[in-house]
Amino acid sequence: MNKILIKNCKAIVTCDDNDRQLFNCDILIVDSNIEKIDIDIVEPDAEIIDGTKYFVYPGLINTHHHFYQVLTRNIPEIQKLELFDWLLWLYERWRFLTTDMLYAASMTAMGELVKYGCTTILDHHYVFPKNQENLIDVQFDAARELGVRLHASRGSMSLGKSDGGLPPDDLVQTSEEILEDSERLIKKYHDKNHGSFSQIVLAPCSPFSVDSGIMRDSAKLARKYGVRLHTHLSETEDEVEFCEKTFGLRPLAYMESVDWIGSDVFYAHGIFFNDDEMKRLAETKTGVAHCPVSNMKLSSGIARVSEMLEMDIPVGLAVDGSASNDNSNLLAEIRTAYLLQRLQYKEKSPDASEILKIATRGSARILGRDDIGSLEVGKCADMFFIDSSKMNYSGCHDDPAAMPGVVGINEPVAMTMVGGEIVFKDGKFKNINEEEFAQKVNEFSKILR
Repeated sequence: MNKILIKNCKAIVTCDDNDRQLFNCDILIVDSNIEKIDIDIVEPDAEIIDGTKYFVYPGLINTHHHFYQVLTRNIPEIQKLELFDWLLWLYERWRFLTTDMLYAASMTAMGELVKYGCTTILDHHYVFPKNQENLIDVQFDAARELGVRLHASRGSMSLGKSDGGLPPDDLVQTSEEILEDSERLIKKYHDKNHGSFSQIVLAPCSPFSVDSGIMRDSAKLARKYGVRLHTHLSETEDEVEFCEKTFGLRPLAYMESVDWIGSDVFYAHGIFFNDDEMKRLAETKTGVAHCPVSNMKLSSGIARVSEMLEMDIPVGLAVDGSASNDNSNLLAEIRTAYLLQRLQYKEKSPDASEILKIATRGSARILGRDDIGSLEVGKCADMFFIDSSKMNYSGCHDDPAAMPGVVGINEPVAMTMVGGEIVFKDGKFKNINEEEFAQKVNEFSKILR
């Protein structure tokens, strides 16, 4: 039995039902779970971590990403493009993606997230070039080596240019290929147990890249096995126009027509929902993965997050793909989300601690997990640590829960722990060589560009 006792934490931001912030308390971890949170815990045979200078937070949970895009970030030619033109330019590079490239990109994207306190990560991978096998499998390999929880979305594109879609024809797959691999991955990797490190989500890419048949069949397959459903939706005005022209329906109505609405469904972006659609999301408890930085970079718009929270629409936070962000820093996303909602909604916007809860409890909710997202007895020991003694956090100790949103955390965290295991500490990863993967990504990036 492995025991860790974190003694005398400067502050513990629990994100629990009562929004408790605990000062000068201890955390006892037994194996991979939180056993006790209290003052002056005595446990003689536990490994001791001195928490005197640390603010301790629940591990962040990222709900939408595209790891492979690490290979195509910071490109001058696309910095002023909006979504459709941006995709058209990039598809011509992504069609040459290889399995080795994806492994290096996945490790890099997840490693960057871990540096900034993220412990559970969802990736939406939908690019499957011909003759490249086991792409999702290598993502699980990377997550296992790094030591993080991965929800891998088996994405798909079935509607190529010749059929009126956006992607090139050599990046689309048949329904049979998509469904067969989706079922294989569910059977191999989907773990529903407490503390799961691997889960599968079925995630056809978007209304403009898949046909209605694969949407319906994916929903049917997901519900057969009890896995979540995810796709891009209502991200741009162009998408709304595409759906109205192609299906005679707005995006959400189209989703409902193919059985894609409900508490097991969450959409990325969700910017252009009208009032009636917002009510429908609230009624069905359909979730939204909010991607503020990506929405700003691609000039897409501002999601109605303040209203969503008031209506109890499930909302999680996400960095989105590395080519539309262009980094994997969920702490930066918290501050951006807070400031963007302040700009749009003024006094009706959520306070900064509510945005932190979107990135923890809210993200856990849309992923369908109750074992992560807060620091409570019985929950997984996923947490990150901020060194409160540093100059950049001075003068702001009154409300540690608000600090990521109001002040911002603009550097790697002091430590990230997943299931009681330290995976990143004092600028170093426990299990991987950072420089090795940075070099590989730089080499692969040159090839793709």
